[in-house]
Amino acid sequence: MITPRDPWRHDAIGGVAPWLRAELEATAHQVAREWGIRLGPAFDLARFSFAAPADHDKVLKIVPAEDDEGDNEADALALWNGDGAVRLLRHDRRRRALLLSRAQPGFDARTLSEREATSVAAEIAPQLWKRITPGRPFRSVKDHIPRWLRRSGEHDLVPIARALYESMNVDDSWLIHGDFHHHNLLRDGERWVAIDPKPYAAEREFDVVTFLWNPAGHLASHDDLRERIRAFAAIGLDEERIRKWAIVRGTYLGLPLRREETDMTSPQLRVARLLLKDE
Repeated sequence: MITPRDPWRHDAIGGVAPWLRAELEATAHQVAREWGIRLGPAFDLARFSFAAPADHDKVLKIVPAEDDEGDNEADALALWNGDGAVRLLRHDRRRRALLLSRAQPGFDARTLSEREATSVAAEIAPQLWKRITPGRPFRSVKDHIPRWLRRSGEHDLVPIARALYESMNVDDSWLIHGDFHHHNLLRDGERWVAIDPKPYAAEREFDVVTFLWNPAGHLASHDDLRERIRAFAAIGLDEERIRKWAIVRGTYLGLPLRREETDMTSPQLRVARLLLKDE
């Protein structure tokens, strides 16, 4: 019996395992030769895929098949067509290869002040939210959240998050980015664009909660959360549903805890705990 290899790293860095990264890189070089583009060194921050500059103004990205959340990335980018996101220039669905217009790596929203970053997020997000029919081709989060909560393990937040989710009548008629936060908002000349979507059919409030516990290394305070939530409410979102989704998503994304991590040092669980005080 052959035991399948684990595709993911489980250390503090995370990302794809070295063997999978080598496979993705080999695919990238094969695609680059066929498409007649020249690759530069891979981006260090692309930990869950392979991404490298192509020529002087593009990026070649290979999405691992093991990352099912990225199955419809190209579909979303094609629908957005450069409106609020990087533009999809070419796509090989079988090899999960995407040739993208290039924004400025290293110039993401974490370089901005708290107020500026939140303002950029509130400007970009509505450009990405499109009314859609779930399943054509974008999958509904309603088909996945129960499974994501089940795999969170034994933790007192899990039944709380499950009860909250079951109390919500979820509107899954919106295309959302799915991984919306500072590191996925890049400067592109005079504008800002989103990268690396993990698109689903969901509510808009579902989408913004990942912004609450970012950027990396930031541990949110109650005041931070209050101001960010107010900024998204100002563009028409429901504050209470943002809080509920932050608890639900924070629970299944923050669990299981890493070694030596606690609820209050995990960015996701910290947000869930702080917002539970408001319930």
